[in-house]
Amino acid sequence: MKKQGATTIHRKLIDTLYVEAMLLADEARAYFDELGRDEREALEALNRVAFSCESLKVTTRLMHIIAWLLTQRAVDAGELMPHDALSSSRRLGDAPETEEALLDAMPPQAVAIINTSIDLYRRVARLDESLDEPVAIESPARSMMNRLAAAF
Repeated sequence: MKKQGATTIHRKLIDTLYVEAMLLADEARAYFDELGRDEREALEALNRVAFSCESLKVTTRLMHIIAWLLTQRAVDAGELMPHDALSSSRRLGDAPETEEALLDAMPPQAVAIINTSIDLYRRVARLDESLDEPVAIESPARSMMNRLAAAF
């Protein structure tokens, strides 16, 4: 028998991604709000606007990621049923695109943070997509028979 959306994502993976997202959010906040000010001011006017837009895009990606990871934690803790996590409001939100050509004008640290947020978003998106894949549900009797067969 196949069941839709029954994939369980390992808690350790969720926790690791959560820590990664929170560290990146802290790094992005520190850079875009404080450390990157001088670099932003050194840019041409249009690139300063692009810099600010990219800051918002990083924040949006990270907030979608963190919300999705918290949903998965709630499922793991039994606070939310797995099928409820498949609701469109609880899925990974759409991330804004970043134009590669735009990155050429950005300071190196900004580019690193932007690219790291894109990479993290893509990894979490693959996990989100895996929730749609049907998984085989093995009966308890079949599972026991398989374990017995493997023991002998």
